[in-house]
Amino acid sequence: MGASQSGPDTRELRELSEKTGFSIDQIENLNRRFQQLSKNKENLRREDFDKVTDLDVNPIRAQIIEAFFDKRNFGGTQTGPVEEINFEQFLTVMSHFRPVKTRMTEEQIASLRKEKLQFLFNMYDIDADGKISLEDYRHLVEDLLSRNPHLGKESASVTSIADAAMLEAVTIIKGQMEPHQVYEGMTFEDFVKIWEGIDIETKMHVRFLNVETPHFCK
Repeated sequence: MGASQSGPDTRELRELSEKTGFSIDQIENLNRRFQQLSKNKENLRREDFDKVTDLDVNPIRAQIIEAFFDKRNFGGTQTGPVEEINFEQFLTVMSHFRPVKTRMTEEQIASLRKEKLQFLFNMYDIDADGKISLEDYRHLVEDLLSRNPHLGKESASVTSIADAAMLEAVTIIKGQMEPHQVYEGMTFEDFVKIWEGIDIETKMHVRFLNVETPHFCK
């Protein structure tokens, strides 16, 4: 299901609303934003996100953009990157940022939380092997610190910060490990434990109602 200049028809709107949890008004608004970014083309490419100026100050800008082109975030079982996305794929990824509604049941909130955590896990699991390895985490820290003018990507600080953070996470998950033990990587179940007690449902959202200047938030 792509996006035409006239937008999805009534049936498509209902289907997209049911799939993503967005209201029809929100979908129409996001479709207008999609058309702005794509210059009325049927697909978006990575470079089209350069027009989203608010992403320039986001420390995980690269990861957010890449998430839109990761098949794992389209709701299926496929993995790997794509070069272009259509409106339905764009909307599906955007749905991972949708805020908690005022009248959601505990079961719905739990489901939304799991979706958001899986989305975040995919961003950390760079090689898509189902685990966040130390190398995955080092890569993420490199990207974060590369925006700091006082720390270069080759700085020893990158490795020490990443290693210390991963060690702390492992301690939370596994407890104190013996010197001979090797930690092969953080699974999704491990990742969920790390986020216990953190209100990811409301903290991870996107303010999409302003078509001219959308704000992506972590």
